[in-house]
Amino acid sequence: MKKILITGAGSGLGRGTALGLAQAGHTVIATTQLWPQVTELRRHVAELGLEDRVTVDKLDVLDLRDIKAAVTWDFDTFVSNAGTADCGPMAEIPVELVRRTFETNVFSNLELTQHVVRKFVDESTAGRVVIVSSMGGLLTAYGLGAYCASKHALEGYSNSLRRELMPFEIPVIVVGPGNVRTPIWTKIPNQAAYDHTAFGKVFRNFLDYMFAGEKLGMSAEQIADLLVAILRNPRPQTRYAPVAQKFANWTLPRLLSDRQLDRMMFKALGMEKASG
Repeated sequence: MKKILITGAGSGLGRGTALGLAQAGHTVIATTQLWPQVTELRRHVAELGLEDRVTVDKLDVLDLRDIKAAVTWDFDTFVSNAGTADCGPMAEIPVELVRRTFETNVFSNLELTQHVVRKFVDESTAGRVVIVSSMGGLLTAYGLGAYCASKHALEGYSNSLRRELMPFEIPVIVVGPGNVRTPIWTKIPNQAAYDHTAFGKVFRNFLDYMFAGEKLGMSAEQIADLLVAILRNPRPQTRYAPVAQKFANWTLPRLLSDRQLDRMMFKALGMEKASG
């Protein structure tokens, strides 16, 4: 069985995945950004009777002290899941929010991944790195420009990292879910800031559509099942892409033109006329 470190386990996808991996028999270090999340998750783990398989600790990917402490822990599999979703029309979103999105989704995750990779190489660990991306890593969507751009960047460094680690036999696996039933979209702090702007109405329509994804998308348990299968596979694929909707299929960027993708997105928003 694997010893797994997972970030962003305070809620949603990360939390469900951590518990699912433990229930499948793996040893899990489930980490959260904040101490109150640690306390609450420890309580939940105890209620489930998983204390012997799950250790809950704080790991804020923005905190270098947390990162340095984390690499001293005993694990052979790293699941990079922490992320944020500051959103807004690219014509209006404050650039500072874009920087904040990149700081969490790209730079801080990369810094932690670098420390983990050095640990695996220095200790001759036959480890695995699993990076949770998004369909937004290959597609773009209205109002999600900052988020999608950060996931495109994550895709880029993940592919380079995968090739660089081949000589060390450390696989790098990217998981790109479609809509998942998690609260990430309802946590967007700045959604109301655009209600009275030129782009606000369409942005609000899109957010309503994304909120519906909490009911229509895949469950965190389904993603956990996928990760269990990935960890059991001695020769995993380089990318896995479970999807919740046909228009979000991972293969679309290779098969469809930008105009076709635009039409699909606007149709989903009930805005067929806007797509031309």
